[in-house]
Amino acid sequence: MTREVGFTVTHRNYVPHSHAHYGGSLVDGAYGLGLFGDVATEMCIRTDGDEGLFAGYQAVEFLAPIRAGDVVEASATLTRVGTRSRDLDFEVRVVCRAAPERGDSAADVLDPPIVATRAKGTVVVPGQ
Repeated sequence: MTREVGFTVTHRNYVPHSHAHYGGSLVDGAYGLGLFGDVATEMCIRTDGDEGLFAGYQAVEFLAPIRAGDVVEASATLTRVGTRSRDLDFEVRVVCRAAPERGDSAADVLDPPIVATRAKGTVVVPGQ
């Protein structure tokens, strides 16, 4: 287990078309927040051997759309270690995006990725 500030956990996911709620194949902002919960859970397991609990967000920014057919990368970076609490910086980046103008299954790798969502949050783990 590591509790070093700067430690990062990253997950990559395909955004299924079943998650599109709005025109233009947009998914709701809660999709990214759900990914933050997943990377926060792994962070707690890796730092403390427990899934922990999400205490809350201090800030959330929706910067760009997430669309069905995207491949997104969600990360949590440890920024502060308290006795039982951990502060995390979160980011969702779109790393691949569908290109329907070229065909039904065409897609592009985005370089650089598009930062879609950023947040700061706190998790709490049981006392050791």
